[in-house]
Amino acid sequence: MTPADDARFMRAAIALSLRGLGRTTPNPNVGCIIVRDGEIVGRGWTQPGGRPHAEARALAQAEGLTEGATAYVTLEPCFHLSPRGPRCVELLHRADLARVVVAVADPDPRTQGQSIAWLRDHGIAVETGLMAEQARAAMAPFFARQTWGRPAVTLKLGLSLDGCIAMADGTSQWITGPAARAHAHGERARHDAILVGRGTWWADAPRLDVRLPGLEDRSPRRLLLGHGDAPEGWTLIGDPAHIADLDGVASLLVEGGAQTAAAFLAADLVDRLLLYRAPIVIGGGRGAVGDIGLAGLAAAHGRWRLADRRMLGEDMMEIYLRRRDG
Repeated sequence: MTPADDARFMRAAIALSLRGLGRTTPNPNVGCIIVRDGEIVGRGWTQPGGRPHAEARALAQAEGLTEGATAYVTLEPCFHLSPRGPRCVELLHRADLARVVVAVADPDPRTQGQSIAWLRDHGIAVETGLMAEQARAAMAPFFARQTWGRPAVTLKLGLSLDGCIAMADGTSQWITGPAARAHAHGERARHDAILVGRGTWWADAPRLDVRLPGLEDRSPRRLLLGHGDAPEGWTLIGDPAHIADLDGVASLLVEGGAQTAAAFLAADLVDRLLLYRAPIVIGGGRGAVGDIGLAGLAAAHGRWRLADRRMLGEDMMEIYLRRRDG
């Protein structure tokens, strides 16, 4: 297998892992591909609720064709025992594979490096680090929980060219076009929970559901930032820092409004900025973000890097990732 082949198959495994995004918490959304003689014989991704694991699904599909094959896995296979299913490290060993390519090691101390060492001790060649950054990005919710003890946070903003999210009177439907709105609903389907501020709830009474055909059942849990009573079907969060206490939430989509966006940015809890920029100029409208407490302009630089940019109809979609150490 050439390095180009390895990269191609790992890229496919990462793409498969995204099918489970927002559905596998508390387990990671892993992707796995089994390749024999240059042909894919098994594909798998972690199923809703976290089981079966990606490796188990891929091996089941490749049954009878795994001897001497290579497994491409986006995360180190699980090592710890669980009443919910067998250890993936043992499943891979029993399949008589020749080689396992792991994108990134598991940060969970119950596995962390142990599966890699165990497979090598049992005669299977293991390679690590291929497309690690891309794999980590695809499993960002799991890594956020493991590393920072909180959900991965995406802040979504629909903007005019001059940075407004609404007219001066609060009118905001619709700044962006149908393609961008459909993409935003797809983003909702990939998150465990979605949050707005109380002002947005009072002004717009948002449903915050997924309105894409076939994905209606993937509407995320609804959260409200504020104080007082929560409306029926919503969970009240008194402070952005309290998202760490949410059970079953590894990914959070923040949708508004300006003060809520500012609160999460000021607390440095935003890991991903999702911007939809419409080709309109409002002038005198409502700004996208309130004061985030920067001491000076220099403090605003170097925090974000562009990860993706594409056209959605007439609107521009941009994704920026927060630069962090560790």
